[in-house]
Amino acid sequence: MVDLSCSWLGLPLRSPLVVGASPLCDTGDTARRLVDAGAGAVVMHSLFEEQLVADQVAAHLFFDSHVDTDAEARSFLADTDVFSVGSAPLLRRIEVLRDSLDVPVIASLNGVTPGGWTMYARQLADAGAAAIELNLYDVATDIDETGDAVERRQLDVVCDVVASVEVPVSVKLSPFYASVPSFAARLVTVGAAGVVLFNRFYQPDIDLDTLDIDRHLVLSTPAELPLRLHALAVLHGRTPLSLASSGGVHHGHDAAKAILCGADVVQMVSALLVDGPRRLQQISTELAGWLEEHGYRNLTEARGATSLGSVANPHEFARLNYAHLLHSWQPRTAR
Repeated sequence: MVDLSCSWLGLPLRSPLVVGASPLCDTGDTARRLVDAGAGAVVMHSLFEEQLVADQVAAHLFFDSHVDTDAEARSFLADTDVFSVGSAPLLRRIEVLRDSLDVPVIASLNGVTPGGWTMYARQLADAGAAAIELNLYDVATDIDETGDAVERRQLDVVCDVVASVEVPVSVKLSPFYASVPSFAARLVTVGAAGVVLFNRFYQPDIDLDTLDIDRHLVLSTPAELPLRLHALAVLHGRTPLSLASSGGVHHGHDAAKAILCGADVVQMVSALLVDGPRRLQQISTELAGWLEEHGYRNLTEARGATSLGSVANPHEFARLNYAHLLHSWQPRTAR
């Protein structure tokens, strides 16, 4: 029997399969079913600072619009938990999951302002989150702001959050850095415990009939996995950061590839949104079967076997593989 236990962000897990940030764990029943199916940890859906601010502003505007309708308009709004504004609902959900699940519950935070990041990070940690996942979803739109300035601003945020909580902090990155390895090394210096590779950018499309933004969710496919594999292979063994893969894992073989390239854990969302807990159980069975078939007794033996430091020709991860791929293509008529 293959041992699937592992460690991530210093947390002992019984499986490397992690439910990524999504609405999947909004209800305790679904979360428990995912854990029963083999999840080693769960990540709550992201807490967006600007969404909380917008909700709070809307509530205040509503109350203020009625303040002159009655001399005691402010006093007839009694204290209640029915109308919850801010982070309170998510904090209660974390507390419930912490008490009902026997796996770590990770909080996800997507902030805007330095104060917002640290304030909400403390709230999430105090509610019982075993770790904080910072989602650096930072779209550069200022033509005068350099890439270095963007990175320094992000590093300041990570540093502030790390200093404000006692739980480990992992950073969810996009692939859009001039050098992912260099930025990962800088994250170590500000106290980050891990990185998640990579964030999926939900870019808006254009509706040609209305000339408006067309927003719709597009789930991941295994075609997105190679980008993650390349980054994992480059970082494994070269940084003390815990490495998590996110995006493109739909089968046990996908999870095996990520671990072979150096992932400590594999986060999944899209496959579980489609098929639910049964898919997670299937992926766990497929992963264990592949490892056993190839003689691996545990994840430690397999992890990093195809990383940059382990392959016979590291140049394959750089330009040589690109050249081979280009020359391997043939027009349909020539096949």
